[in-house]
Amino acid sequence: MRALLGAVPGLEIIEGAPLRDYTRFGIGGPARLLADASSEPALVEALRVIHTSGGQHTVIGGGTNLIVSDDGFPGVVLRYARQTIQIEGARMRVAAGAVLQQLVDSAIAAGLRGLETMTGIPGWVGGAIYGNAGAYGHSIHERVESVRFFDGVSVREIGNAACQFRYRESVFKRQKHWIIVSAVLRLDRAEPAELRATAEGILKIRNEKYPPSMRCAGSIFKNLLLVELPAAVQARIPERVVREGKVPSAYFLELAGAKGMVNGGVRVATYHANLIYNQAGGTALEVRQLIAELKHRVRNQFGIELQEEVQYV
Repeated sequence: MRALLGAVPGLEIIEGAPLRDYTRFGIGGPARLLADASSEPALVEALRVIHTSGGQHTVIGGGTNLIVSDDGFPGVVLRYARQTIQIEGARMRVAAGAVLQQLVDSAIAAGLRGLETMTGIPGWVGGAIYGNAGAYGHSIHERVESVRFFDGVSVREIGNAACQFRYRESVFKRQKHWIIVSAVLRLDRAEPAELRATAEGILKIRNEKYPPSMRCAGSIFKNLLLVELPAAVQARIPERVVREGKVPSAYFLELAGAKGMVNGGVRVATYHANLIYNQAGGTALEVRQLIAELKHRVRNQFGIELQEEVQYV
């Protein structure tokens, strides 16, 4: 497999790559091969080689929302690493491998409104679209005009509606063999200084909650839609807790005693019940055990099932 992939132009390969170095959690064993594709043809050819050889593979992005097994991955971990950002009037075409913060900064510098509330969110653009990332009442789907992706047979492009965006969801989460390669975003004109001020205010708050040096994946669990909760649970929730029709998972977790819980080298923050971080040499097993315990507590106390935002490899 190594020799076959090594013959693909535009593919950079590392054997035995420690995946802990490619995730924000700082957790995960080695990949047999880590392959970075710098172009669409390289991505398509790499997948053809893998499928023809019958090898295992998984596709990841910036690794900010991943819990990788302590055993690592026995096949090829593939990343689409192209990072181009093109601005055409009020539109931006951005490659999936671009760092989300670079996209946000580019939009602000160009005087384009619509992404500034996502400042400080780590990761790559492809992952942000995959999980419909967002913050402060806005999500990236609001600005997506179309998404280009490889469906296993050919590269094609679909519009916003076909992406089936919902809260922290998209069609790409259900069609996991579809690999995002780029997207076109439509933004609005605005003064760069105004956008920069908004972004700086948000970044200050975000860095206090999620310090850049903290080895974590941000919020572990999705927030819950109020209308989807059982009536008995809705009746127990103070009005002040509800934000844009959602109830923070942290509300239920705090009442379940999550804050400050420790399992080996991982713990729940003392100031935020929906934040698990790698305190000192934590393992994926310890993270999963802690997640399972938190879900169990909330299920027993409230009769509801929390869903992870994080993805597993």
